[in-house]
Amino acid sequence: MMESSECVVRVCDKVARGERISDQDALDLFNSDDLFGIGQLAAEINEKKNGNRVFFNVNRHLNYTNFCVNQCRFCAFCHEPGQPGGYAYHLSEILEKAAEASAAGATELHMVGGLHPELPFEFYLRMITTIKANNPNLKIKAFTAVEVDYFSKISKLPVETVISEMKRLGLDSTPGGGAEILGAEVRQQICPEKISGERWLEVTQKIHEGGLKSNATMLFGHVEGYADRVDHMAKLRELQDRTGGFQSFIPLAFQPDNTRIPNAKGPDGIDCLKTLAISRIYLDNFQHIKAYWVMLGLKIAQVALAFGVNDLDGTVIEEKIGHDAGADSPQELSKAELLRQIRGAGKLPVERDTLYQQVRVYDDVADD
Repeated sequence: MMESSECVVRVCDKVARGERISDQDALDLFNSDDLFGIGQLAAEINEKKNGNRVFFNVNRHLNYTNFCVNQCRFCAFCHEPGQPGGYAYHLSEILEKAAEASAAGATELHMVGGLHPELPFEFYLRMITTIKANNPNLKIKAFTAVEVDYFSKISKLPVETVISEMKRLGLDSTPGGGAEILGAEVRQQICPEKISGERWLEVTQKIHEGGLKSNATMLFGHVEGYADRVDHMAKLRELQDRTGGFQSFIPLAFQPDNTRIPNAKGPDGIDCLKTLAISRIYLDNFQHIKAYWVMLGLKIAQVALAFGVNDLDGTVIEEKIGHDAGADSPQELSKAELLRQIRGAGKLPVERDTLYQQVRVYDDVADD
């Protein structure tokens, strides 16, 4: 391990001078054992960007199908047609779940699914149109860059047309899934059938250029090394420099159960906190770093609020992808529990919508 003072002090000095840290700086931080020094720097950077505020939203996840033409080795969610446990919601079921979300006060419907081998592109357009018509106040955050690329293939339409049509019919933003690790060597090991990292970046750029915001994820703790994580973040930082279209960065802790990656155990708590903190330090052009409690676990996610994180995701409700892989977090959180977690970390809870528009500041416990 590198001497903590040497590495962290050097990076602190760079940040204080307003300089962007290098890939080597980030790699040195990963190799440092000074977790608290790294965390303190990340917290200071976050304080300057976001003050004492921690964002959350009232949302619902809707994984509309787990049938998928890809069979990624890290994924416990995907099923082949005819395989027990496979499903595809009918439009009526999707509308019912959307109505439940609206009735519960949700402002966001988060929809992702497998690459269904038979559903036409028109189904997804009808899904957006019908949800929006029946729930006009519900923001739709849906379809990863992988899904958008797949829609382009099955419809034989340019990606730009796919994006513009979905946006016209009511798509408000896209999530950041499918990025996994963008480097080719790791990607070949964990998801060889999925679009390349380069293609993920190309489609995401088109999403931004089409007027939609997105998030960015990184799946860590499987076969990748620290250098792969830094390379991944470097690619995201460079794209953000060009488009400014990313809203938040979401490191996703790999869940190993029911997957097909031999000997992969997932990251421990120290690795999770270090990764979140370093992402705050390195990704200087990202406003928000999110602790996705579903895959981190609630306790680590709460501690992460002292390590540069300023977003705790939301109420979620009925998440399947992480839980199918063994996540032992709850299926949902109440707004009251999210407020308790944020306040317990000494932070100010701020409810937001999908596009980080402020819904309400919870500055008085009596007003909950």
